[in-house]
Amino acid sequence: MINFEDELKKFHPSLEVEDAEEAIYNQDLTDMTDILIKMVKKADIEIDSEE
Repeated sequence: MINFEDELKKFHPSLEVEDAEEAIYNQDLTDMTDILIKMVKKADIEIDSEE
């Protein structure tokens, strides 16, 4: 049997669209593009140091 009082205590309202968008965009996540840029820069530095 479902205890509605317990379920209401666990309830957290979902974010509004604007709030969710803000929360998503404010996260500093590394994606594949960031990783590739770092790898290319590192390779350029290593090539420059060999010359």
